[in-house]
Amino acid sequence: MNAEKTSVAPNVDHAEIAKFEAVASRWWDLEGEFKPLHRINPLRLGYIAERSGGLFGKKVLDVGCGGGILAESMAREGATVTGLDMGGRTAAGRQAARPGERYSGKLCSGNS
Repeated sequence: MNAEKTSVAPNVDHAEIAKFEAVASRWWDLEGEFKPLHRINPLRLGYIAERSGGLFGKKVLDVGCGGGILAESMAREGATVTGLDMGGRTAAGRQAARPGERYSGKLCSGNS
């Protein structure tokens, strides 16, 4: 069987990734530019928990997790969370910004 090679155009916007990596150390500043995201996060979490029948014991994949704000909230509710983000420093910035906080999920990042 001959497999035909196809070319796939990259769909990664490196400028967009760089923009969020530049602010990675500030994701968890509750009074910074992500304050609106932190304030709306309980609503997002509640909506997801309600629609999924609760998060405890569920496996969740958060694609485009950024600093992990929603991913960590879901993990605190008992979900096993894997957060993926194309930015190599977004999730890592979370670890530096919130030392000592326990996080039961995984934050992963990748570059392409």
